[in-house]
Amino acid sequence: MNYKMALFLCCAVFFASCGSKKNSIITKKPAVKKTVVISHKETHIDTQEKLEATSFVVVTFENVEEYITWFKGIAKQSMINYKIPASITLAQGILESGAGKGELCKKANNHFGIKCHLGWEGDKVFHDDDESQECFRKYNNPADSYKDHSLFLTSRSRYNFLFDIKEGDYEAWANGLKQAGYATDPKYPLKLIHIIEKYKLYIFDDEVLGYSRSNKVVREVSKTASDSEYEVIKGDTLYSISKKLSISLENLMKKNNISDPMLSVGQILKIK
Repeated sequence: MNYKMALFLCCAVFFASCGSKKNSIITKKPAVKKTVVISHKETHIDTQEKLEATSFVVVTFENVEEYITWFKGIAKQSMINYKIPASITLAQGILESGAGKGELCKKANNHFGIKCHLGWEGDKVFHDDDESQECFRKYNNPADSYKDHSLFLTSRSRYNFLFDIKEGDYEAWANGLKQAGYATDPKYPLKLIHIIEKYKLYIFDDEVLGYSRSNKVVREVSKTASDSEYEVIKGDTLYSISKKLSISLENLMKKNNISDPMLSVGQILKIK
């Protein structure tokens, strides 16, 4: 074997060895495992809430929870200073502002859909509501809107009777606001009560008043006249009855020809 042949064989062996090592590294490379973790908070992201008052928006559970976190403190302080239930203040803020996502809220910091009304000397914007391009109050920041909401309710005689309601009775307040003419929507009280009960806003009333209603789980036992009827008991609302009996709110109202959400203890409702 001459010198050139020997050198050629050595090079061939060297490159073959390198190639085998490279292949062995690739085949022995460990697989990467991917772990997906879904937190409890994330399970609410796809849960949507339709809010329609001065704006119509579709928001997530997380959007509403974030709004509550931002404004629960000022709502509780309003309850201390002005005797307006924190649950009502928050529910109105969530509904009227679209949990802060509505057009009127974004362009005017107006969280409660309060219109200009006679005597308003502050800034204003125009926004479609019951009529085209109505005049609404504009605020420098949300805190001013919350304060004006309290002053609006406490300075007008048509709302005086609300302050005779037992503290913490958000259902009576919701119905009273409609009765006093705060909103023209006949379902306004039901919308407020739905928001309060879904997001447990009554807890903030309890914190101010210093008691707990056990998350409204303990109720009197209802008597039913038959399988097709339901007798209203203390604490019932149309919304809570619809959930208890697994019937849609719209069907319950239609079967009973109800337009006014006010219920009376002992009232018999058709459920079938």
